[in-house]
Amino acid sequence: MTLAGKHALVTGGGTGIGLAIARALAERGAVVTITGRRRAVLEKVADGILHPLEMDVREEASVVEGIAGAVAARGPVQICVPNAGIAEGRALHKTDMTFWRDMMATNLDGAFLTIRECLASMHQTDWGRVIAVSSIAGVRGLKGAPCYSASKHAMIGLIRALAADYLGKPYTFNALCPAYVDTNIVPQNIDRIMARTGMSEDDARKVMVGANPHGRLIAPAEVAEAALWLCGDNSGSINGQAVQIAGGEM
Repeated sequence: MTLAGKHALVTGGGTGIGLAIARALAERGAVVTITGRRRAVLEKVADGILHPLEMDVREEASVVEGIAGAVAARGPVQICVPNAGIAEGRALHKTDMTFWRDMMATNLDGAFLTIRECLASMHQTDWGRVIAVSSIAGVRGLKGAPCYSASKHAMIGLIRALAADYLGKPYTFNALCPAYVDTNIVPQNIDRIMARTGMSEDDARKVMVGANPHGRLIAPAEVAEAALWLCGDNSGSINGQAVQIAGGEM
């Protein structure tokens, strides 16, 4: 499979899952724009291959201007990967509006704005893929994280509605739903578990690893391979799906 000549845009592309997907797409020939709020982080990982774009998915003007600039520089976006997100649990009775709004602005509003602006250019082409990075929390309730779960459920709803809207067109819309992935979010969550429960670091890590049915953290490359599959030559009939990458989660 080659993606030569295709322009891909990956939000939150400077770290973790986003970076793994960006690099995988570039290895297959795509021209890849990576976005994030910290330009220094983006430039550090670009390696002269990826194209960094400072952009805040929570701000409409930033997304509109940023994607317009990327399209002007590298052509219509044909692979749109809304990946930027916040992953943090908090009990509902401890969730204030600031926490709720920030989660929704990043995870849901950010996906909506990114897809909307990418589609405007994708319409100029005869092929396109929207691959949103949701979570296993988007297909089941994640204990201790009702706000996060709600944002990821909503993202899948958006993807399914778009798939229905574009039936018969050369564009597909799917969501990737990984369980716990071995990214920099893991040590952050370990710290939160330790603070909340008094567990040791080793025991807190076992809680996260044990949440995945196959007993290990998922590698970012495994999620990236699923994204490549959705861009493959025979992927046109995979549409409106929440693809679970969760080690056997049912």
